[in-house]
Amino acid sequence: MTIDWNAFTPGAATAGGVLIGLAAAMFVLLNGRIAGISGVLGGLLNPVRGDVAWRAAFIAGMVGAPMLYALFAAVPRVEINAGQGALICAGLLVGVGTRYGSGCTSGHGVCGLSRLSPRSMVATATFMAAGFLTVFVARHLLGS
Repeated sequence: MTIDWNAFTPGAATAGGVLIGLAAAMFVLLNGRIAGISGVLGGLLNPVRGDVAWRAAFIAGMVGAPMLYALFAAVPRVEINAGQGALICAGLLVGVGTRYGSGCTSGHGVCGLSRLSPRSMVATATFMAAGFLTVFVARHLLGS
């Protein structure tokens, strides 16, 4: 195993984590809502009167912020080593998993763990274990 020292950025990672934590804490303290992306988006797909504007603003901010960033700084090149079929399958599996798991990685991993939710602890441990297993199988057993 080797470390890509050019991609090793603990300062930026820590700052990003602090910002995400502060944003999630402010969201729950000021709005009384959990900032789980699948729940926010799901609420837009099944709208309830008076509950659409903040959800639309949240999603617009998630899409718009990287676009705004791109106006002032170089956007890192993204390389995806998978075909369209694999990406579609992965997206569907993630969507189904968020419904069965009652939330996504952001809801459970950031917001749920910070509230010491037992359900979120189990969900996050399951996400992580599945990720570790997937990488191990893909890299060491399938050789891709």
